[in-house]
Amino acid sequence: MQKGMHTDTERCVRAVQSKDARFDGWFFTAVLTTRIYCRPSCPAVPPKPANMTFYPSAAACQQAGFRACKRCRPDTSPGSPEWNERADLVARAMRLIADGIVDREGVPGLAARLGYSTRQVERQLLAELGAGPLALARAQRAQTARLLIETTALPMAEIAFAAGFSSIRTFNDTVREVFALSPSELRTRVPRRNAGAVTPGVLTLRLPFRAPLNPDNLFGHLAATAVPGVEEWRDGAYRRTLRLPYGHGIVALTPNPDHVACRLTLSDLRDLTVAISRCRRMLDLDADPVAIDDQLRTDPVLAPLVAKAPGRRVPRTVDEAEFAVRAVLGQQVSTAAARTHAARLVTAHGDPVDDPEGGLTHLFPSPEQLAAVDPESLAMPGTRRTTFTTLVGQLADGTLNLGVETDWSETRARLLALPGFGPWTADVIAMRALGDPDAFLPTDLGIRKAAQELGLPSTPAALTARAAAWRPWRAYAVQYLWATDSHPINFLPV
Repeated sequence: MQKGMHTDTERCVRAVQSKDARFDGWFFTAVLTTRIYCRPSCPAVPPKPANMTFYPSAAACQQAGFRACKRCRPDTSPGSPEWNERADLVARAMRLIADGIVDREGVPGLAARLGYSTRQVERQLLAELGAGPLALARAQRAQTARLLIETTALPMAEIAFAAGFSSIRTFNDTVREVFALSPSELRTRVPRRNAGAVTPGVLTLRLPFRAPLNPDNLFGHLAATAVPGVEEWRDGAYRRTLRLPYGHGIVALTPNPDHVACRLTLSDLRDLTVAISRCRRMLDLDADPVAIDDQLRTDPVLAPLVAKAPGRRVPRTVDEAEFAVRAVLGQQVSTAAARTHAARLVTAHGDPVDDPEGGLTHLFPSPEQLAAVDPESLAMPGTRRTTFTTLVGQLADGTLNLGVETDWSETRARLLALPGFGPWTADVIAMRALGDPDAFLPTDLGIRKAAQELGLPSTPAALTARAAAWRPWRAYAVQYLWATDSHPINFLPV
């Protein structure tokens, strides 16, 4: 699968005729006779090839006057893997749009964060996706509105506000145009499975993904490194607090065979789209595991590891700055010690939150809060104290940005320029915070141990040279290599 797949008509037709769910989110099928657009795996009888046309985004379909299919619900398909694989302008713009920037800061805010003019951003998005930033944000608002209409008992006026619409009229018009149903008709079509779940601010939804997904290292890593007060594993779910643009939230994420169950408690419903986007990103749910595993399987050393447990994801983060701070706290100490250091910071400087279920007590402190901490109060060696204070100072004043719009190579270079930042710290941040799918950790103790056991070169330079065959998926190779060990990060908690 590659950039611009929607232009390969023959390949798209084959995917639609085979109802291949792996292609959901890569492109959308618009049917000229019915004026409906679908995901490739739509269960309906495939239309004649002459009646199909293909678009790269739901927004492009909507702009061309097509309505979303009521059977396959193309607006709920996993996102395109491209936006998490690429670091160019379009990919970075799409990550920002998913994070709600257009709704909060408008197109000028989007362009400013990317360092381009609004005209350049609009031109590139239109050329590749068939829709500009406003249309893409509108499609996202429509999807959020549908989710709230179908899964909550909220009044329509509150839903319109929470989904980011400027008026009730715009909300009604958009829903009717995109789904060919009024908001009230959308609600009556859905069985009231969630009729009893009317707790204010609590939403229950399903996060789709491309199969296979191996939850062991994904949830195992998040649970094993959980910071007390901010994260916990409870009743088969990973729970954590979220710092969001309009307020805060608590999320519980439970792995299931065909989806991840997500229960969100939000102080402000306007944060719904952002919260979902960040949870999907943390769990790497938009990845294309078949393409990744096919590439890694070509290496005879990795092939048995992939065959044993395919579909490993890279455990990422909901807050890039938080992860960078935790990476510094974890330098040259055990997982348990890193959790202890982080828990002290949380208790002393994090904002308290109310968790109705108990267990979670705080938001992780922001860079601004940590920049105000007295360095002498930090229980760590002097050199690491300097590393910590420099990092949080630059994050707080904006000198260093680790947001979803950052250029991976440039940001990694900036991290390496900080005092106390070696390759391991920069690379683990690149892999788990920035989301670089090709980040590699040749100096990591677990990787070197796995390499030695598997007969791979164990020196960083030789291992890096050997790993060239795994590009552009070296971050996923790291997960398979880590999994050769019995460390708790590799197993779902019992």
